[in-house]
This record gives sequence, C-alpha cells and structure tokens, in this order.
Amino acid sequence: MAQRKRSSGTVGGKGAKSGSRDELPGGRSQRQLRVGEELRHILSDVLRNGHFRDPDLADLVVTVTEVRVSPDLKAATAFVMPLAGKDAPKIIAGLNRATSYIRMEAVKQIDLRVAPQFSFKLDHSFDEAARVTKLLQQPAVQADLEKTPESEE
Repeated sequence: MAQRKRSSGTVGGKGAKSGSRDELPGGRSQRQLRVGEELRHILSDVLRNGHFRDPDLADLVVTVTEVRVSPDLKAATAFVMPLAGKDAPKIIAGLNRATSYIRMEAVKQIDLRVAPQFSFKLDHSFDEAARVTKLLQQPAVQADLEKTPESEE
C-alpha cells in the first residue's frame, strides 16, 4: 500500500502560518466578520422590538454599530450608541443586565451551534471621528495639507 504524503495544514505556500488561511488584516476571520454582521442585524431587530421590563431600557433607541465575535463564536461584544448619547452608562448597564433575554431572542433568528454570550459597550468611534475632523480643520493642519510637493523643495 502506498503511503500518502501528509499535508502540513498550511494554505498559501511559503510563509503561511497555520490557522491564518482565513484571517484578514484586522485579525478577524471572514467567518467572524460574517457572523458579527448577521448578529448586528439581529440585535438591531431585538432591541427595536424588545419588550424590556428594565426601566433603564424603556423607550430604548440605540444604534448597533458593530458586533465583534470571538474566534470560537461563543462570545460577542456589541458596540452601541444611544440616540443623542443620552444616559449612555445607564443604557449600557441595562443592556448588560438583559443579556439573557436578548440572547434568547437572538437564538430564534440565527443558526449557530452555540448561541454567543453578549456583552454591550458604548461605541466611541463617533467621538474619535469628530476629534479627527476637528484636528483636520485647524489652521496649522490646513496649511500643511495645502502645501504642494513642489513648494517643499
């Protein structure tokens, strides 16, 4: 009987690391990104239609900006932004208290072997974008941006 040569398990030839075949530059796999985006849509629906008993979540209006999923898909961190940023710490605390209800509702809509444990965090990316925009509008930065490569010689 002829023996088969065992594959090393790497994809991509020279320099490929084991387990990195689907990994994207951000460190997350295509599957993590796909599942995260699907969970983002599902969480948006659950939070919009949710019937929460928690007074901190009454009349809840939030935007789910991103869901980051762990490599084993057992944990998911949802980044949310309350409308106008009002009472953000109370809303985040309320959402973290309601994770079992949210998980139960999300399980009804997604086909995964194991339903992820959710945690909620405030999304600071809008604040960061505003800070960068403000920096770019400063006169000193504008002057640097308007310089042409010919004028630097």
